Amino acid sequence: MTKKETAKRYALFIIGLFLSALGVAFTKRGELGVSPISSVANVMSYKFTFFTMGTWLIIWNCVLIVGQIAILGRKFQPIQLLQVPLSFLFGWFTDFGLWCVSHIPADVYAVRLAMVIIGVVILGLGIALAVIANVIMNSGEAFVKAVADTAHKEFGNVKIAFDVFCVVSSIILSLIFFDFKIVGAREGTVISALFTGVVVKFFTKRLKEPVEGVLTR
Repeated sequence: MTKKETAKRYALFIIGLFLSALGVAFTKRGELGVSPISSVANVMSYKFTFFTMGTWLIIWNCVLIVGQIAILGRKFQPIQLLQVPLSFLFGWFTDFGLWCVSHIPADVYAVRLAMVIIGVVILGLGIALAVIANVIMNSGEAFVKAVADTAHKEFGNVKIAFDVFCVVSSIILSLIFFDFKIVGAREGTVISALFTGVVVKFFTKRLKEPVEGVLTR
């Protein structure tokens, strides 16, 4: 891979990262729950408001990176430490996205639901572009891969288990922090869990060939 192609791929990855963060911002604005992997950070942002949603996402992603190191040990590749600055970038992008969508009135349920759907589409597009870039995995996917490789399990099955773990953890935290009320995990979380993968496959199938052509040109 030439330096030019590598630069293009990282640029595409960052674009995908920005779109993913914007997708999270849209779903967050809808106040109907966010994607499973962001659900823990979402609940924490409701309880401990001295940190922004973006900051909590940075903390959560760094926890997942530490988890990878603990699971893989010497097998952890130093290049994967790039996940740290990229996690900060994702957090900053999310806060910027939240500022952008904060001007959209979301008092009506139909509008809030539309925000979630738009967010899932944007998130799916961002993930698809990051996958096509094929340079580095985000911390969540990398954590799942570390567990799958170590336990010799299929990535897809571990991903489902991890998403369920994130949602259950967010619900438990919500019950603890908000007097047995569920906050931050609602129908939007379910919609995101069910349809983000579908959207990713849709965009990947249609964009992979033309984008790869641009990257290798």
